[in-house]
Amino acid sequence: MRRNIVHSGADALIYEIRQIVGVAKKLEALGVPITYENIGDPIQKGEKVAPWLKKIVSDLVLEDKSWAYTATQGFEKTRTFLAGKVNERGGAQITADDILFFNGLGDAVAKIFGFLRREARVIGPSPAYSTLSSAEAAHSGYEHMTYNLNPEQGWMPDLEDIENKVKYNDSIAGILLINPDNPTGAVYDKNVMREIVKIAEKYDVMLICDETYAHVNYSETGTIHLSEVIGNKVPGMALRSVSKEFPWPGGRCGWLEIFNKDKDPVFARYAKSLLDAKMLEVCSTTLPQMAIPEVYSHPQFLPHLKERNEKFKKKAKLGTEAFKGLKGVTVVEPKGAFYLTVAFDKGVLNDKMTLPISNSKAEEFIKPLLGNCAPDRRFVYYLLASTGICVVPLSSFCTDRDGFRVTLLEEDEEKFLWIYNTLRKSIEDYTKSA
Repeated sequence: MRRNIVHSGADALIYEIRQIVGVAKKLEALGVPITYENIGDPIQKGEKVAPWLKKIVSDLVLEDKSWAYTATQGFEKTRTFLAGKVNERGGAQITADDILFFNGLGDAVAKIFGFLRREARVIGPSPAYSTLSSAEAAHSGYEHMTYNLNPEQGWMPDLEDIENKVKYNDSIAGILLINPDNPTGAVYDKNVMREIVKIAEKYDVMLICDETYAHVNYSETGTIHLSEVIGNKVPGMALRSVSKEFPWPGGRCGWLEIFNKDKDPVFARYAKSLLDAKMLEVCSTTLPQMAIPEVYSHPQFLPHLKERNEKFKKKAKLGTEAFKGLKGVTVVEPKGAFYLTVAFDKGVLNDKMTLPISNSKAEEFIKPLLGNCAPDRRFVYYLLASTGICVVPLSSFCTDRDGFRVTLLEEDEEKFLWIYNTLRKSIEDYTKSA
């Protein structure tokens, strides 16, 4: 073409969580049975949708208004309901006008970063969730800027690292955090959250908190929402969704809770740009928005959350115990979300290590992919061709640490144990092979 039409950030649009499926599908076609542990979809892994939840949605489908547009910001009754839920926490107070719906948080993230000034950067955690890190890198045209999460301290944020990077880089306009965290499963307590708020206030930057897993939390402290600690000065937003907690990932329904937009005219104009951009699309999908007050208010909802959290807590413990005593890795027991991260110690992996691959066609296919790839990706490819278990390399989560992320979603306990015992044995065999 006579003009280059490719955005400068195009190469940053990488979502390994789904891209690894392309490799898995080719191996599957060659006869390798695949166990997909790459993506957080509880339904695909066998979780049954609660009958009372199905009835709420099916009843709403029969209402004509569920087939219509909503207001651009979202269904008014739902926005009023959710604002009330925020205000019940006793922290920052909002109105329905501070709630903005999107077609899933992927849509929200695209708008959040797409309508930032290109020079304005948002620093986020490392390891980082790919949707967030890729969107930030794509909008700026540079690598995503990160602060460290420390596995030796339960994957807690390095507060000194955050402050130093914000202090000495005036392009940083915001701090991103994920609580509970994906991919590590860490849950930040009130003290950690308050310290991050202090940094944001001190250096006059906004806060963005991904609270996708707010109700998938089996820690002792429980989730501390951004609204509870942000106060009345720091501008910010929390990202919420029904994907993981109902669960309804196919509903593609997420929203922003926007705080203190009246305290800063620049932030207020930015928040308006998100609404203006949404107006160009008219609105987000109506049906799941209408369902939210009905689901949240149902007498079975809290018992439903409790039952799921007890299930994930048990799986987190079983999964962590599978790696107990295994040399060369660090595994922190998750406290929220439904993933477990295995981090290899520095220097453990090298390009001489292998796993046996019984399927000769699979071996022939995988070998060309092993050259010049990150050490943990090399392990993941061998694991996939050898055992059929599809996990995501940790290096694809915007970190220089080697490792992988696996889900806690398998509903069949026997298969769950097989997955984790096979992962342990594969690590042992791989590291001993060189």
